[in-house]
Amino acid sequence: MTEVQSNIGLNRRHVLFGAASLAALTLAGCTSMGGGMSHEEALLAYGPLPKERFPVPAVNLNKVDPRYLRRTVAYKSNEAPGTIIVDPGKFYVYRIEGNGMATRYGANVGRAGFLWNGDAYIGRKAEWPVWTPPREMIARQPEVAKYAGGMAPGLDNPLGARVLYLYQDGRYTLYTIYSTVMPETIGKNITSGCVGLLTQDAKHLFDRTPVGTKVVVLKA
Repeated sequence: MTEVQSNIGLNRRHVLFGAASLAALTLAGCTSMGGGMSHEEALLAYGPLPKERFPVPAVNLNKVDPRYLRRTVAYKSNEAPGTIIVDPGKFYVYRIEGNGMATRYGANVGRAGFLWNGDAYIGRKAEWPVWTPPREMIARQPEVAKYAGGMAPGLDNPLGARVLYLYQDGRYTLYTIYSTVMPETIGKNITSGCVGLLTQDAKHLFDRTPVGTKVVVLKA
C-alpha cells in the first residue's frame, strides 16, 4: 500500500468514526424519558416559574418516575375534547384532545381520592388560593385546626399555585385537582388531599380548562 493510499484509508476511517460519534451524540440528545419527553424537553417543561406571584422552583426530575411526566398518548374515549378524566388507580389525569389522543399528567392521589368516583365539572378555579381545611380533616388531624380560618397562599399552602374545584349539581364536592411542589409524591398515595399534579402540569391544565369543563373520575 502506498503512503497516499494509507492516508486515504486513514482519513476515511476518521470520517466514518466521526459520523458514528455524531450520530451517537444526536441520539443521546434525543433520548426520551420513559418514551415521552426527551431530557432536554423535560428540563424546559418543568423549569422554574419565576414570574409567578410566589416564584416556583424547577422540578427535581430525579425525584419523578419518567412515566409520570407529561406526554401525549393514544386514549380511546367518547368524551368531548377538553374533558378531564381522572384515573386514581393508575395515578394519571387525562385531558381529552380528540382524534383518539389525550394529554396525560402524572398525579398523586390522597386517601379520599380513592373513595369517590363519578361525573363532575369544574365549578370554579383559582390561582394561589387560600386553603381552609374541611371539618372532617380537622377532626381527623387536629394539628390543622389553626388553619380553620384559612391558610394564606404560598409555596407551603397545600393547594399550591393552581386549583380546579370539582362540583356536582351546583355543590362543591370537596374534591380538587391541585398543584404540588413535591415531586416525590407523584405516582403515590399520600395522606391527605385529592388529586395533585406538579405545579408546571397543573398550570398547563389550568390554562386550558374553562369553568364548566366536564370531569370524569374513574373507580380506583
